[in-house]
Amino acid sequence: MPSKTNLATTYALLVFIWSTTPLAIVWSVSDINAFWALTLRFFIALPLAVALLFIFKHKLPMDKTSLHSYLAGAFSFIGSQIFTYMATAYLSSGIIALMFGLAPIMTGLIGRFFFHTYLHRLQWIGMLIAVCGLAIICLGGSDQHVQPVGIVLMLMSVFVYCMSIFWVKKVNAPLQPMSQATGSILISALFSAAMLPFIWQYVPTQMPSTKALIGLFYAVIMASLIAMFCYFKLVQNIKATTLSLTTVLTPMLAMLFGALLNDEKLTLMVFLGAIVLLTGLFVYFYKDLQASRELARKTQASN
Repeated sequence: MPSKTNLATTYALLVFIWSTTPLAIVWSVSDINAFWALTLRFFIALPLAVALLFIFKHKLPMDKTSLHSYLAGAFSFIGSQIFTYMATAYLSSGIIALMFGLAPIMTGLIGRFFFHTYLHRLQWIGMLIAVCGLAIICLGGSDQHVQPVGIVLMLMSVFVYCMSIFWVKKVNAPLQPMSQATGSILISALFSAAMLPFIWQYVPTQMPSTKALIGLFYAVIMASLIAMFCYFKLVQNIKATTLSLTTVLTPMLAMLFGALLNDEKLTLMVFLGAIVLLTGLFVYFYKDLQASRELARKTQASN
């Protein structure tokens, strides 16, 4: 098992990557059509992922169950990201990150209404607070940074992302995390290729700006590859509740990076709404955090 320092460094790196990825996406579409930016991201990521698979000597099974799992995983890549890239025209990078912070709540709702899992009272209260925060953001957003259509697109993105998680778990294919990710990137690249006839008219005709290229390659290397390794390493070595807290940490950092690096100015109402939404997330996780602390106390006492 990796050392605590190693895991803490990995955790910090994952939070940093997830905090900066929305800004990278916004930069990548500054000079490139959003659908082309998404397509290029998967076309570039695929050979890199295959190369890493070869280097680490992992297989890419092509049986029926594995292919089903790749398809399910692809929905969290291209299925979700289509809506995210479309939302860049209506939302700042900080608000995009904030919307992805709703993933645990969306997952809870899907589990409750589709799979009949139990949600305790504090989780319902946390959801209600988060929705109030979202309403404040919609009401207080300026035309340049927060538009309702962008909020709707991001809600669809988060919904598809969460459904993909349930789908992958239901398939339950015996795959290495790297194999699962590479297979899902492959399916995403195939879907991107299928989009080409519909977006060919928007093909880039000149070299994009340095900022757009930095955003594109950051999304490929950091978000699609390195973050994947960090995430699956942490999944295997830390508690799920601790990992889920990244959704509370990343939005505020993402808004800070957006303000510093992309001159994204947020109104007081939007900032207030973000605080309310994050408070809702904290309330949603409160019981899990208490249980996690209690377990840690008992473990220390037994040692």
